Amino acid sequence: MSNTTAPNTKEKKRSGIWSELLIPALAVLSGLILGAIVILVSGENPLVAYGALFEGSFGNPLDLVEGLQVYFATGETKELLRAIYPFTESLVTATPYLFAGLSVALGFRCGLFNIGAEGQFFIGALCSAFVGYSIKGLPMIVHLPLAILAGALGGAVWGMIPGYLKARFGAHEVVNTIMMNWIAFRLSDWLLNGPMKSSGFRPVTPNVMETAELPRFFPDPLRFNLGFFLALLAAYLLYWFLFKTTLGFEVRSVGANPDAAKYAGMNIVRNFVLVMFLAGGLAGLAGTAQVLGVDHWVGQGFSAGYGFDAIALALLGKSHPFGVVLSALLFGFLRSGATDMQSMARIPIDIISIIQGMVIVFIAAPDIIRWLYRIREVKKEEAVLTRGWGS
Repeated sequence: MSNTTAPNTKEKKRSGIWSELLIPALAVLSGLILGAIVILVSGENPLVAYGALFEGSFGNPLDLVEGLQVYFATGETKELLRAIYPFTESLVTATPYLFAGLSVALGFRCGLFNIGAEGQFFIGALCSAFVGYSIKGLPMIVHLPLAILAGALGGAVWGMIPGYLKARFGAHEVVNTIMMNWIAFRLSDWLLNGPMKSSGFRPVTPNVMETAELPRFFPDPLRFNLGFFLALLAAYLLYWFLFKTTLGFEVRSVGANPDAAKYAGMNIVRNFVLVMFLAGGLAGLAGTAQVLGVDHWVGQGFSAGYGFDAIALALLGKSHPFGVVLSALLFGFLRSGATDMQSMARIPIDIISIIQGMVIVFIAAPDIIRWLYRIREVKKEEAVLTRGWGS
């Protein structure tokens, strides 16, 4: 009897996993279809627009073939680097999305709505920049980890404050994280116009030392750097923490039902503070990756809204680390390709925001997708089996 039950359980589990993956995939497809309709109504050709979007995100395959031919024939890498530039830029754009999306997803897992990732992003960037330009004479093997640690700790402390207020006094984390965002914005304005301002007239920090820069894998102008792989490592570690450790089980239990978790003897206060500390650290690392790997300085308007977009990323990725990786890559490629879509196909870059917004609407209301594509709803036992995607 047990031999019959096991295959059935595995089959249900596999079916549930595919259903969990199918809804986001169809939500993205539906968003692209609606985006095409908007482009068509505006009088432009959706095929041309999406072709430019693809080329801006991944590059032109013909250019890649030509670059490879030149490289193998002469050893010259210029054409090859030019061909892979769009793809590497998409990965560069996806890197802060990855860290910030993991931050918000971790909060969701504990039942916390971390809207403060944008502020934590700024604080992490400022802390890593300060350590990066103010400390001189250290070798890279010491200086770079210090700068990364400073950014992570800065964001972690900034996230821990609303976590403690939530745990100790019951103050709602949404209100507190929004207020912490504005404090971070105004604090950064003051620092960039005062103590951390470089010698020029622009409100920016000095450039970080070369010993604090994340190593790049290709010569200029390619900016692809170690930060992307650090983000992937963070995703794996978060997955391991949430689904392979006792503390991670507590975090998910508190998020699922805090009353039941408290009755079971779990420390709600500790979990709230810990999760917001870790979530803030991840968002801080998003700013750190941007400073040390891409810009090498911090200025006003430094963030492109990564912290706010992270909310959409976490929703699209079902608050699962691996789902967030896929969502971050999607957003990174869309954002990177949008520039070419605007310049080559004369399509406003705002169409990408429309597509992202429609995707989130479909994710938030999955019944619409099930109705459109005639997909049956996952049964309760299958949903339980796939919680954690097979973990």
